[in-house]
Amino acid sequence: MHWLDVQRIAETLTDIHSDIDPETVSFPRLKSLVQALPGFAEQPGHPCNERILEAIQQAWIDERA
Repeated sequence: MHWLDVQRIAETLTDIHSDIDPETVSFPRLKSLVQALPGFAEQPGHPCNERILEAIQQAWIDERA
């Protein structure tokens, strides 16, 4: 799993961090939460940016709905 696996990341965040409201998570904290997920590994050429974090946060919010 890497930064472009937005839906899979959102599903995993929902499973592991059901106690966290994704609407209140700052981007630096979200980045740390994602990097700490089991099976997550950054891929060369696919860095994290604000757009990716926004997509992950929105997918996480949608996953919890």
